Amino acid sequence: MIAFASASTGVQVRLRLRPVDTSFFDLFTQSAQHLVEGAGLLAEMLAENADREAVAERMRAAEHAADETTHAIVKKVNSTFVTPFDREDLYKLGSGLDDVMDMMDEAVDLILLYEVSTIPTELSAQVDVLQRCAELTSAAMPRLQSMNSLEDYWIEINRLENTGDRNHRRMLAQLFSGEYKTIEVLKLKDIVESLEAAIDAFEAVANIVEQIAVKEG
Repeated sequence: MIAFASASTGVQVRLRLRPVDTSFFDLFTQSAQHLVEGAGLLAEMLAENADREAVAERMRAAEHAADETTHAIVKKVNSTFVTPFDREDLYKLGSGLDDVMDMMDEAVDLILLYEVSTIPTELSAQVDVLQRCAELTSAAMPRLQSMNSLEDYWIEINRLENTGDRNHRRMLAQLFSGEYKTIEVLKLKDIVESLEAAIDAFEAVANIVEQIAVKEG
């Protein structure tokens, strides 16, 4: 931070100088693009007659690629003398993006391992929320560099998280309505909770972005 006084007004002005290196923003953008892919694979997993084994294999590859990007972010933070934001915020953002991918990967893995025969249609609505969250997050990451037009992003993510909460309650109510056998309820509940956790993780990322914007504003 540099402070100087205006010659004409005597008012002190503060300027924050940021490094011009864009690699951090490129890495966060890449990390968010993994989430778009992961959400798309989750939607494929719910499709009728999906080759679940093949989709799960692709998801594992996508999750591995996301891990590699997260490791690159951590390495970049550790090796960079002057970072664009606080190091703690950079770590939190990288970790938050990785958490989303982990939860979507878990949901895909559970659908495969539990050999769920019937997928409630309400699950698709929840995955639609996840896909929208992924698209918004991917679009927001490049704007971190300029801090422009980010407020709409975290407001919309918060709205989507509220929609996800309502979907979650409705799905639980349906599961315990007596329509499903006990073993199916247990299986589906785990999947429902993973989807809810993924949406919550998207909101956590949006909250981190908001905190960074407040600090840097």
